[in-house]
Amino acid sequence: MNDKTVSTSKDNQLFSRVAELIELTRTKVASTVNLTMVRTYFEIGRMIVEDEQQGKERAEYGKNLLKDVATQLIKKFGKGFSEQNLRNMRQFFQVYSGRVIYESPSRILKNSENEQDSIRQTPSSEFDDIANQKNTFEQMHSDKSRDFSLSWSHYLILMRIENSYERRFYEIEAFQGNWSERQLKRQYHSSLYERLALSRNKEEVMKLAIEGQTIAKPVDLLKNPLTLEFLGIEEKDSYSESDMEHAILSKLQQFILELGKGFLFEARQKRFTFDEKHYFVDLVFYNRLLQCFILLDLKTEELLHKDLGQMQMYVNYYDRNVKLDYEKPTIGILLCKKKNNALVELTLPKEANIYASEYSLYLPDKQLLQQKLNEWLLEFENLEKSEL
Repeated sequence: MNDKTVSTSKDNQLFSRVAELIELTRTKVASTVNLTMVRTYFEIGRMIVEDEQQGKERAEYGKNLLKDVATQLIKKFGKGFSEQNLRNMRQFFQVYSGRVIYESPSRILKNSENEQDSIRQTPSSEFDDIANQKNTFEQMHSDKSRDFSLSWSHYLILMRIENSYERRFYEIEAFQGNWSERQLKRQYHSSLYERLALSRNKEEVMKLAIEGQTIAKPVDLLKNPLTLEFLGIEEKDSYSESDMEHAILSKLQQFILELGKGFLFEARQKRFTFDEKHYFVDLVFYNRLLQCFILLDLKTEELLHKDLGQMQMYVNYYDRNVKLDYEKPTIGILLCKKKNNALVELTLPKEANIYASEYSLYLPDKQLLQQKLNEWLLEFENLEKSEL
């Protein structure tokens, strides 16, 4: 290797390091700008609310105040400060000024449709000296209650979710999963919160709003049902398991997002052989949070006991021949159009690491799921009262 080659190699290394630093810095700057903008909008919302709370006379005067202020702001700063945007900032403050969510379980369970956050009243003296904007700016960055983590576009969606616990759940999940605005909309409209809640017991529903979706045991992976509307398969269409598998692979990123946290795709139609016979698992995943393999078989027809027995064989094979000593037991999931809980319980031993999970090819009726969740939680609450 001559000196010129060595020099070129060092130049490339230096370029790569410098380019990486610049990209990292740009990302950091963009993130900082976004969060500063969100905090600024929160403070603008606070100013608007406090101005409107100065009595009836001020309220009458303030009917056209936002319109007038918006006109002046647009002249100076551009269209980002329209009257509608100022209204959004006011709503943002009203929704997020009371971010305390640690309440008793019974309080959480009763408010899934019409809950309104309480507005934290701040002494008006905090903004008496409006001329000293430096104090406001410094406080805006030091107040932990305004430690927002998402973009303004995300909060425009979140602040319209009435249930504060559901809203907090989506905020946590969007941050942890680095969801785009589009992904947040999709997860909300697919009723992710309700589907996870209906797959859990009463105590774990509260955790959803405090911690988001936590994956500590196999049942934490389950949703009721798995929503696959993004596959583009119509319910009325005649489709096979092979058709569904192809559709999933063509939308693998969305499918993994729907499956949940920690999933890594390993293989399709994974073959293993014993007694000179070949067997195939439809889809194989690995979950890095549970540190185990996830075997997934697709069933577009009625779930039968032989399907459960076959999955048990797959799981046994992986546990005995593929799983490493430090890994957790393999999980088998039968993704079916309609499951029969009685059949599953009767066929499988209680300690089996195998689950049947329904899928839906269309977005669920959110109101229906909310009603179902309310009824389910109310049953638990009434049962608790009767035991006291």
